[in-house]
Amino acid sequence: MKDKLLDYMKEFTQLDDTALKKIADDVPIATFLKGTVLLEQGDLPSKCYFVLDGLVRKYGITEEGNEITYDFYTKNQAVAIFGAQLTEKPSNYTLVCAEDSVLVVGDLDDAEDVYQEHDGLENMIRNMMESMMGELQEHHAVFISSSPEERYRYILENRPTLINRVPQHQLASYLGIKPESLSRIKRRILKVVD
Repeated sequence: MKDKLLDYMKEFTQLDDTALKKIADDVPIATFLKGTVLLEQGDLPSKCYFVLDGLVRKYGITEEGNEITYDFYTKNQAVAIFGAQLTEKPSNYTLVCAEDSVLVVGDLDDAEDVYQEHDGLENMIRNMMESMMGELQEHHAVFISSSPEERYRYILENRPTLINRVPQHQLASYLGIKPESLSRIKRRILKVVD
């Protein structure tokens, strides 16, 4: 897993292999079983994560008791928790491993110490976050301006592995539709393909 992490880090920095290896050696990596709750809605976040393997689901329960899936994180995606240490605000969502997962685990309280320990790490993390924010903005723009069928097609084109890895009711929630509507969309698309 460290090799996968090293390959990913190289995309965002000019640090040499020795410096990157030292960072990777100091990074805590943990394996979590499917169903492990990483953060419970209402708790104060203390950790952040990066997915090396597996699938993490982000969802919340509304005041009416409805479950809404906000996102799925897969290989080489950061499960970012912005501003948690600054605001000390309880989380509006739950993070759960939807599959057995291997994650880099960062401690939000120790971030500054880790940056001081590794020259260039803060810049590399910033580059990673800028890339992630660009992807999130594009994704958000597509979802806001698209019909449910267009959102599903976007997932087919950009995140096709989710289709078979995620239960239909969770995928439908993520797309902002009912499971029955998702079934109709799938049938329409299959008819066009046939």
